[in-house]
Amino acid sequence: MNLANRLTVGRIFLTFIFMFFLFCNGLWPKVLSLVVFILAAISDYLDGMIAHRRNMVTDFGRLMDPIADKILVLAAFAAFVQLQLIDAWMFVIIVSREILITSMRLFALNKGKVLSAARAGKHKTVVQMAVIFIILGFILLKEIILKYYTWNPAWEKIFRRGIFFLMIFTVALTLYSGLSYLWQNRKVIARL
Repeated sequence: MNLANRLTVGRIFLTFIFMFFLFCNGLWPKVLSLVVFILAAISDYLDGMIAHRRNMVTDFGRLMDPIADKILVLAAFAAFVQLQLIDAWMFVIIVSREILITSMRLFALNKGKVLSAARAGKHKTVVQMAVIFIILGFILLKEIILKYYTWNPAWEKIFRRGIFFLMIFTVALTLYSGLSYLWQNRKVIARL
């Protein structure tokens, strides 16, 4: 297994560490959850860069890189549903798109075809990760204020409204990227 693929697999393990710290109480576990998520996001950038620059692109990497991204992103969104920061219907739409596209990619791979990630899907992943960073920032800010000051319920309402609108945009982009992927691969899919 080459370095790029090791980074991809490492991102999956980082997801479990991220989740563990996110659900622990207190300020420092929340700081650690953000740090681990940042490391996982950096590994996503590095594995692709290393694979292309060092000519380490493999079928395993083409398949597992987006799956590792999905595991990280879906775990974060599932946690946010559990923490009541996002609505469950938003998560259901995001996870449904990911299951559909990943299932199609696996089916195509079984038939000897590799369907690589599309540009819209990569943009979707970047936006999803950015929104996760913002939500984690909100969680961390709230923990800091709770520890050292008094939390104002009006701030909670403002942040939750902001998260709601960010998630509406994210869900719309997720749907668009899924439909775009199906359209771009319609000829390959029709032959499967």
